[in-house]
Amino acid sequence: MDVRSPFVWHELVTTAQQASGEFFSALLGWTRAAVDAGSFGTYTLFRVDGHDVAGMMNPTADTRIRGSFWHASISVEDVNECARRAADRRLR
Repeated sequence: MDVRSPFVWHELVTTAQQASGEFFSALLGWTRAAVDAGSFGTYTLFRVDGHDVAGMMNPTADTRIRGSFWHASISVEDVNECARRAADRRLR
């Protein structure tokens, strides 16, 4: 059985990338790499030992939440089965 975490990516959305990047880099020992994301501005990759572990981005026009927030992406074996189970309300 695979026991890896289903959380595969963590991303900070913030209007204060410089201050947030400095804070989390100092707190967690992460390094940063800035990537040009075109009209979205700068996308920052947080790294540990050269491996990407999280990202940071500016809010977009579609961002409904005000203020900074973290969100996570989750990987599942079968997205259709997961959606069916969620619709059946088996996941409470």
